[in-house]
Amino acid sequence: MKEIEKYVKPYEANFTTMIPTKFVKFMRTCVLWQILRFIVINLKMLVVVRKSHS
Repeated sequence: MKEIEKYVKPYEANFTTMIPTKFVKFMRTCVLWQILRFIVINLKMLVVVRKSHS
């Protein structure tokens, strides 16, 4: 790990955050997409809970 650390410079340009694209911004604000994701996540949680109770 020490070998890796000597090559990493924390304030270089390649350590900046990513800027979201127009598509990513659209998906974050699209109500239909958020509803779909909500349903999918809840279904996954139901599966996990059902497995734990059987």
